[in-house]
Amino acid sequence: MTGAPLRDSLYLPSECEIITVTDLTPGEKLFRIRRADGLPLGHLPGQFVQVSLLGWGEAPISVASSPTRDGFFELGVRRAGTFTSAMHTLKAGDTLGIRGPFGRAFDLPRLRGQNLILISGGCGLAPMRSLIQYCEDRPSEFGSISILYGAKSPVDRLFKEELAAWDASARFACSMTVDNISGRDCFSGSVGLITALIPPLTFSPDTTIAAIVGPPAMYRAVIAELHKKGLPSDRIAVSLERQMRCGVGKCGHCSIEHLYCCQDGPVFWLNEIELLRGAL
Repeated sequence: MTGAPLRDSLYLPSECEIITVTDLTPGEKLFRIRRADGLPLGHLPGQFVQVSLLGWGEAPISVASSPTRDGFFELGVRRAGTFTSAMHTLKAGDTLGIRGPFGRAFDLPRLRGQNLILISGGCGLAPMRSLIQYCEDRPSEFGSISILYGAKSPVDRLFKEELAAWDASARFACSMTVDNISGRDCFSGSVGLITALIPPLTFSPDTTIAAIVGPPAMYRAVIAELHKKGLPSDRIAVSLERQMRCGVGKCGHCSIEHLYCCQDGPVFWLNEIELLRGAL
C-alpha cells in the first residue's frame, strides 16, 4: 500500500519501533523501523519523513527502502550533529516519532518503460536505494538500468554488500568509483570522480532518463556530462534534499525562489529548476 500520508501524520508523529540497527560506515547507520500500529508508511521512492526524539527535536531524513518491501521502512542516517548523534545511540526495541511521508517522489509513471541511469554520490545512495529496490522488485516495468555510485574512499561506501549484489546481477549495470585511496585500503576498483563513469555509457537520449542524488557540489559536473551525451534537461531528475526543516512548507527554510524543497520537491525535473538562483 502506497500513496498519500495518513491524515494526522502531517503534524502528529506516529510512534514507531526500531527493528534493527546496522552499521554502514563508521559514521552512518541503517535503521529498520515499523509503525507501532502496524500500518504501512505509505511512501514512494524519493520521499522523506520527519523523525522526532523526545528531548532532541526532529529532523528530515529520506526513506532508504522501497514501498515494495512490506512490514518495515528504512532510514540511512549520517552522524552529523546533535540530533543524528542522539539517533546513533538508539538500538533495536527503542521508539521514535515519525511524521510523513512528505515531498514529491520520483515520477514513477514517467520512468516506466524507460532505460534508467541512477547516479548517486556519498550518502545520496540511501534515498536512491529506495528507487533501486523498487526497480529490482518490479523488473518488467523498466528497461535497462545503470547504477553509478561514487564515494570519498572505500570505507565511506554505503551498502557494500548490496553494491556487490547489484554489480553481479544481470538486471543492473553497476559502476563504482572512489575519490581517493590510502595505503591501508584494500580496493581494486575505479579511483576518480563520478563524472568519469558517464562518458563510457551508451544510450539513446530519447528512451533514457537519469536520476541524480548526492552532494550539491556533484550536480553541475554530472549534469554537464549528461548533456554532452545528448540527454536533455527534461529527462534528468534531481533530488535537492537540503536545508529542509518543518516538512510542510511553513518555515520557509528550504525555499528556492518561489519553490519549497519539502513540498515542491525534493525531486525535481532539471528543466523546472535549472534557471532558479541557488538551485544548483
